[in-house]
Amino acid sequence: MLKIPLNFRIMNKIPTALSHLKETFSILTKVIYDESFLDAVDLTSSILAAAIEKGNKILACGNGGSMCDAMHFAEELSGRYREDRPAYPAIALSDPSVMTCIGNDYGFENVFARQIEALGKDKDVLLAISTSGNSPNVLKAVESAKKCGMIVIAMTGKDGGELAKVCDHEIRVPWDGYSDRIQELHIMCIHSIISGVESQLKAKGV
Repeated sequence: MLKIPLNFRIMNKIPTALSHLKETFSILTKVIYDESFLDAVDLTSSILAAAIEKGNKILACGNGGSMCDAMHFAEELSGRYREDRPAYPAIALSDPSVMTCIGNDYGFENVFARQIEALGKDKDVLLAISTSGNSPNVLKAVESAKKCGMIVIAMTGKDGGELAKVCDHEIRVPWDGYSDRIQELHIMCIHSIISGVESQLKAKGV
């Protein structure tokens, strides 16, 4: 193990960890006592479980860190979360070759919408993730999903942006600051949602 000299550690210590954790803790404490927020997360589990039970699939999209969350969400549904169970149909719209093809030919604002046009079916679900709620390509994805008859669940922050106006159901993190705090709560919600989906489908033998 590399040993860092004590004098280097003392001289170069920048106390950022505690401030970051305190800020996250303050938001987490707020939502723990917000029944409407908790209900929104639990209802999302129920919507997704019902869709899967009926043979529908879930598509997920976002940009940057939100794309990573979409991928994390999809891989733990189609792969595994905590325990062995049947694979559930979830796809993150994240294939680089598809995205660059569509972006090159139709513009970056259509990288998700075009995939949804190809894959989306009536009563499928789109999980649209945007911390601001104003990402143009996510809004175009919702437009495409609606044309397919899909149910749209949004994960947002701040004031929900335009996405809050066009989705069917929203989980909004009550934070107006930097997006990283919103993303931290999003991934916590995603884990809770997956756990809820698994529990509900297990109870029904799915």
